[in-house]
This record gives sequence, C-alpha cells and structure tokens, in this order.
Amino acid sequence: MLARTRIEGHGRPVSGSSEERRPVPRGRLVEFVRLIFVVLFAAAGYTIATRISQPSTLRTLVGVVLGSGTGFVLGGVLGRQTASAVDEMEREFRRVSAAELVAGIGGLLTGLGLAALVSVPLFRLPPLTAWTTVAFVYVTLAYLGYRVGRTKHVELFGLIGLKPRAAGAGRGDIVVVDTSALIDGRIVDLVETGFITGDVLIHSGVLRELQQIADSSDPKRRRRGRRGLDAVGELQRAANVQVHLVEEPGVQDVDAALVRLARDRGASLVTTDHNLAKVAEALSVVVPRLNDLAAAFRLPVGPGDELTVELVKEGREHGQAIGYLEDGTMVVVEEARDRIGSEVPVVARNVIQTTTGRMVFAALAGTESG
Repeated sequence: MLARTRIEGHGRPVSGSSEERRPVPRGRLVEFVRLIFVVLFAAAGYTIATRISQPSTLRTLVGVVLGSGTGFVLGGVLGRQTASAVDEMEREFRRVSAAELVAGIGGLLTGLGLAALVSVPLFRLPPLTAWTTVAFVYVTLAYLGYRVGRTKHVELFGLIGLKPRAAGAGRGDIVVVDTSALIDGRIVDLVETGFITGDVLIHSGVLRELQQIADSSDPKRRRRGRRGLDAVGELQRAANVQVHLVEEPGVQDVDAALVRLARDRGASLVTTDHNLAKVAEALSVVVPRLNDLAAAFRLPVGPGDELTVELVKEGREHGQAIGYLEDGTMVVVEEARDRIGSEVPVVARNVIQTTTGRMVFAALAGTESG
C-alpha cells in the first residue's frame, strides 16, 4: 500500500494513508444496496398481494409496505456487509503491486483454462457428481493459478524480459531507502543533483526506527534520528522524486522487509549497512553503495602528481602533517609539521585504498627526491 507521507515538527510521520486521502463512501454504498432491496421486495409484495384471492387496494398497499420494510431491513444488513467486503478488497488491492495483480490475473485465467480441459471427461459422471466436481476443479485451479502468479510475478515477468515496477512509477528509477542511508543524509544530495530520480519507497518500519532513535535519551542518537527524519522531509520536498510510504503492519524484521520490498518491486536498495547490502546482493537485489559512489567521484591522484593542500593537524609519525583535498581525501605529508596552518605544494608519493576511502602519502615539493 503506497501513500504520500508528510513530515511535521522533527519529522514525525503524520497519518497520510491512502484510506484517509480517498475514503470509501460506505454510507452511499449501503443506501444503494438498501434501495435495490426495497424496490425488489416492494415489487414482490405487490405481486403477492395482487395474486391472492379477491385482491383489493388495501391488500396491495399492505403488501407493498410490508415488502418495502422487509427490503429496508435486509438491505441495510447486506449493504453494510457489502461495504465491509469492498473496504477489505480495496485494502488488499492497495497492498498488492500492479505487477502482482497483473501476474495474478494471468495465473487465474491460466487456471480457468486448465480447469476447462480437466472438466471435459468429468461430465461423463452422473449429473450431480459431475457439476459438484467441476465446480471444485474450477475454484481450486483458478485460486491456485492466482496465488502462483502473484508469488512468482518477478520470475514470470523476467521470462518475457520485463522488470516489474512500483505502482505509479513513471520515468526514473525505483529505490528503497533504509534507516542508515537516511541518517547518512547523502541520498538527499544524490536526489538534488539528479543521480536519483523517480520513486523513493520508504517502509513504515524505517520511519518507526527513525522515530525511536530521535526519541532516544542519548543526545548523539537523538541527533542522528532527527537528521534522518529531516532527510525524509527534504526528499518529500524534492521536485524530481516521488516519495511513497509502504505500510506493512506487524513487521518485526525491518531489514528483511526492505530486501523483500526491493525484490518484489524490482527496485534497488540504498543503504550504508554493509551486512544488509551483502544479504540483498545474495538475493539478486541491486545495491548502489553510497561509499563506493563517493569514492568513484574523488579526484584521481597518482604517484608523482603535484597537489596543493592546506595542512591542518599533526600526523601520527614524527614530522608528519595532515591535510585534506576538496573531496575529503586525506593527504599525509612527510617532514611538514612546521608548515601546519599554511597551504603548501606537495608531490604524491603513494596512494593506498582503505575501507574508508583513499589516502595519499606525499612530500613537500622540492624535497620529494630525498
């Protein structure tokens, strides 16, 4: 079930479900069903009153009134049951993606076709047995086909070279965002620069996690939670993405729900959680890692390249000074402790790749030969 979310205060989710935005007119449906029953039972009362012996105007009027009253009562009861059934069906359809629905209908039609073939020899049985067995076969195979189609919709669409998309998706990509990516905040920059467009799916469990973190008594956790909720608000205001809240009550394992959501919607999962990324990749879910993307856009630096860097602090080893390039790459300069606080030309000697990014070891220009 997808719905647009709104953010209030520090990002607490305000009720914005599809049911509230487009309420089902229960009263109108009940009255419509009741009207049908009143007309039908009034006609039945009129027919009965006119066909009894010695019909009269009074008897006809009594028959119509009694029939209308009976229809009014029964129509109200059945109307409320019909409205409840329609509400439940609507909620079910909103929980099901368009791809699942299409695949389910295809499976249902396939099941009906198989039932038609299986039923041919069954009609040779005695009439009562034949019709009972045929009805059972039709219902069973049709339901089985619908469930198989829904369950295997990703594989079925893949057989014909199609990729299921989230409901309402148009141009752009579909991404599922986890809690760590929202707290990290760089996804907002990717959206603003146009690297991420289309539909952003946020699971309701992620919002609950962010709210719990934001309500923490630990000031650091509270700041992280509020930063994540603020990121949700910025995504809501972004012009080139459409944010959807995916509601799934009763979910205990949010990470598993995110992987399942991304796989079912044919979406990619944006996360900075290494373990979650490994699990998602094992299940054939695309995971564009933010750290790898940031590293890919860092300035290319190789041994012998001349750089200009501002030295800001001392290094671990004697005489070392540390500076940073514009993209955040750390530069360790040998024998430059006395130049801290100034901008100096350096020559790169070695570049190593670490788990947090690249690190450049350099020497002051003019001294690198030593």
